Amino acid sequence: MLRFLARIAFGVALSLPAFAQTNADIRVLIAFDPSDSEGLVLNPTSVATTLGTAAGRPVKVTKSEDLGNAMRATRTGEYDVYIAPAHVAASALSHGYDIIGATGKDEPYMLVSRPGLKAPTDLKGSKIYLTQQDSVATYIARGMLNESGQSLKVFQDVMYRKTAGAGLFAVTAGIVDATVAKRSDVEAWAKQNPGKGDAMLTSKPVPGGMSIAIKRSLAEPARSRLIAWFEAPGSYLTGIGRVAYRPERANYEYVAGLGPFTPGQLPGVTRVSAAEVEDLMRKGATFVDVRSEKEYKERRVKGAQWIPYVEKS
Repeated sequence: MLRFLARIAFGVALSLPAFAQTNADIRVLIAFDPSDSEGLVLNPTSVATTLGTAAGRPVKVTKSEDLGNAMRATRTGEYDVYIAPAHVAASALSHGYDIIGATGKDEPYMLVSRPGLKAPTDLKGSKIYLTQQDSVATYIARGMLNESGQSLKVFQDVMYRKTAGAGLFAVTAGIVDATVAKRSDVEAWAKQNPGKGDAMLTSKPVPGGMSIAIKRSLAEPARSRLIAWFEAPGSYLTGIGRVAYRPERANYEYVAGLGPFTPGQLPGVTRVSAAEVEDLMRKGATFVDVRSEKEYKERRVKGAQWIPYVEKS
């Protein structure tokens, strides 16, 4: 009898972690860009109730404007579901998540400059208007500049604001020399302000609105039920909308590649490969890891020195 009871107790003990994981709250992060969400009405309690009913499990929703921190969280898998702009979802795609769809259509971004500026090299010493530092528009702007061999350092002044449309107005008024905006906004602006500016750089299509990313390891059947709910034509979240678009995976991969993109040339810098780094470390060079503490503790290069860099510094 004692052996029988012991076996039961052992079996219950083994099943507890799995049971706890299956019934734990599903963690959802709604990360939104204020510059792209005027009038966005988000009620975390309402979203939690709707998604909890769909998943058949309790849902805990967190709402944040800190997109830099949201991107960091995708790398450490802190949430089961992300409802966020394209660059956050693209980061999630690279770290164990699947993207279900987006609420807005794919659209390129354009770097628009005042007349007379023809090439990225002409931007040196000028002024640019951008939305907040971790917004998708600013993220794409950095990527386009990097691809052209430049960076935000070429500008004398970078004005960060939370109103997306004001950048084009600032170019019209001569307050700044350049800005970055969606192609549709640029085309509408150009019709009303002919000759006031030109598109210098154009990105590849970027998924619009909010994208939905779900962790691959989220327990079934909650995962399948959530995916089915988001994909259903009638599903709608107040303040977020309906997941009506299915962007190409390549568009997210393009966005993801803009973040860690290393310029082919940068004044004062010698670009090295991973193999060269290994050789330099064998010769005594110091490898500095600038990621978050959680990322550093989870996985790191042997011998790396941890000096964290805050993404919005």
